[in-house]
Amino acid sequence: MWFVPPREIPVRLFAALPPALRQPRRTEWADANRGGAPIDSFLEGPCFDAAGQFLVTDIPNGRVLCVGAAAWDVLAAWDGWPNGMAVARDGGLLITDYRRGLLRLDPATGTVTPVLASVLSEGFKGLNDLVLDAAGAVLFTDQGQTGLQDPSGRVFRLWPDGRLDRLIGNGPSPNGIALNRAGTHCYVAMTRSCEVWRFALRADAQVGKANCFFRVPAGTSGPDGMAVDAADRLFIANPGHGQVWGVDAHGQPLFRLDCTEFGRTPTNCCFAPDGRTLMITESQSGAVLAAEIPPA
Repeated sequence: MWFVPPREIPVRLFAALPPALRQPRRTEWADANRGGAPIDSFLEGPCFDAAGQFLVTDIPNGRVLCVGAAAWDVLAAWDGWPNGMAVARDGGLLITDYRRGLLRLDPATGTVTPVLASVLSEGFKGLNDLVLDAAGAVLFTDQGQTGLQDPSGRVFRLWPDGRLDRLIGNGPSPNGIALNRAGTHCYVAMTRSCEVWRFALRADAQVGKANCFFRVPAGTSGPDGMAVDAADRLFIANPGHGQVWGVDAHGQPLFRLDCTEFGRTPTNCCFAPDGRTLMITESQSGAVLAAEIPPA
């Protein structure tokens, strides 16, 4: 890495999942993704809803949790594995569910309804994360169990009128997804190749010259969820190493947020409404961490 070492940014505990909401047990999800070990939760999908509530998903237990510094509540629960989450234009929540496809959650009632469960009658490999563009189109990753052994993960774009584009079809584990501030380029975390890809977005769904924008150090797990700040800096959760990396719009590393005091599995991140506080789901400990990001 031919750059000045990234600046270290301190990380603090925001809130830990209360014991009453922990469910240590063996699940089908844990069998496939955690070697069969019993786990009490696996937090993902941090998101502030239209009312300012801070929410996270809990994949193996099929829950969306409302997080407070003093108390947590279950907003919704169903027979699924919810992962990424984002606010739709109408104030509802869109969720990528590994089992159920693309879902919509009404935060006022906790009702979950399907949006898209298949493509031409074929089920997804397993949806992971999503982001919305300025026009209301939903870009989402279809990761499943793809990796270097099977680089067939996909990235889709669902337009408000129902049109569906397949933008990427050869991804080695497409996971987190984000857009630059202008909405002209898409970032996708390819977990098993330890890369973040970048490509230009076009209305005709043609993708050319997709490139490796950033590499995280090789290890047991590559990049996961991502967030972009007002200065167009990309923040990349890197489970395995227990880090969150911050890079500029050119892919130059700027910041390192070391989460290993709490755990080695920071899975995703988002910015609080203040635009400066980065909220991080740390899934090994079942906690949410926070860090203050310096202005540009």
